[in-house]
Amino acid sequence: MCRRSILSLLLAFILLVTQAGCWSSKEVEELSIYTGLALDKGELTPLEQDLEKKGSHYFKKNKITATIQIVPKKSFGSTAKQGGGPGPNYINIAGTGDSLFEIFRQYSIRLERPIIGQHLKVLVVSTELAKQQTMQQLMDFVLRDNDIRPSCLVFLSQERAADTLVTKYKDEVPSFHLLYMLRNHFRTSKLMRGVNLSELDGLMHSKKSYILQNIIEAQGEFEFSGAGIIKGDTGHWIGKLGQQDVESISWIKGDVQGGAIKTYDERNKPITYEIKSVKSKITTKVAKGNDISFHVKIESKGRLIENWDEKMDPTETRNMKEAEKEFEKEVTRRIKSLMHKLQSEYKVDVAGFGEHLNIEEPQVWKKVKDDWDYKFSQIPVTFDIKLSITDLGSSAE
Repeated sequence: MCRRSILSLLLAFILLVTQAGCWSSKEVEELSIYTGLALDKGELTPLEQDLEKKGSHYFKKNKITATIQIVPKKSFGSTAKQGGGPGPNYINIAGTGDSLFEIFRQYSIRLERPIIGQHLKVLVVSTELAKQQTMQQLMDFVLRDNDIRPSCLVFLSQERAADTLVTKYKDEVPSFHLLYMLRNHFRTSKLMRGVNLSELDGLMHSKKSYILQNIIEAQGEFEFSGAGIIKGDTGHWIGKLGQQDVESISWIKGDVQGGAIKTYDERNKPITYEIKSVKSKITTKVAKGNDISFHVKIESKGRLIENWDEKMDPTETRNMKEAEKEFEKEVTRRIKSLMHKLQSEYKVDVAGFGEHLNIEEPQVWKKVKDDWDYKFSQIPVTFDIKLSITDLGSSAE
């Protein structure tokens, strides 16, 4: 009996010491979890100015201001217990310096709990900062930090990036709100899919020019409005594209799940086309002397979803065909406007033409890739756009 008890205790001890466990884990209540990060041009906040007057100073150059959004509020000590009514479910903390990592460590002398970035959802960079510093410089620490996941999405803001982490709705966390807004991609082609850190790392190393979704803020509310252009060979922000430009890029790439095209008929009445599908094919042509050209064929099917012209009977074939032509003219006009900006104004390829050349004519691509943006600005691009109205919605009246 005694022998059996000893064997049982020995077996229990062996099972205990061989079980895997999180020996280095930290309780969530002991951490400050940040879900949003905003990077702005270096300007001391009023709080930092007051602290420096009282002796809070270390050697630095004020090149960047980093603002983190900490959630939930309870993870920020006793602030949740303070009176004065319910407040926001997050707290924003800002620091200024010339090293993002050093700024993050400076938070440790202001917060009672260490910050952790394993749940960082969105990173917003102000275009003013991206003019001064390269995206490679700004993303270097973020990409090296083991805490931050590569699925974090990156955006641009033409105003203060920190303003995108503030909302007037007390029950809402801005960083999560920005993330969830991308779900509406199937509703409108003006909304990009989003670029995460992993994809951004590849774009930066390839030296390709690219775009990032732009966020604007007004009265505590946000809107995805157009995109900012990052020049591949410099890594700096060089300009912006409007909402319809982003939409046109989606048409060229065939990355459209939904949306609307509004135009006006011959009597100047608005008519609207609801997109059901879009197919796009980019064909690369290389003539003698390595003269490159592109032809883009776009086909779309949709419905005439709105018609303000009471004199037009959309059920008549003639009127249907006229409406299709008007929609085709509008899409063509928007795409030509985009191409003018890409080839004449900014001289960049952010619509994926270089990728098709690399796939279809790799030998030619090797000769032009080092100066592709400038080369692209001189390449002729033609379009063949066909829109078909398949139905008139649930009513033809």
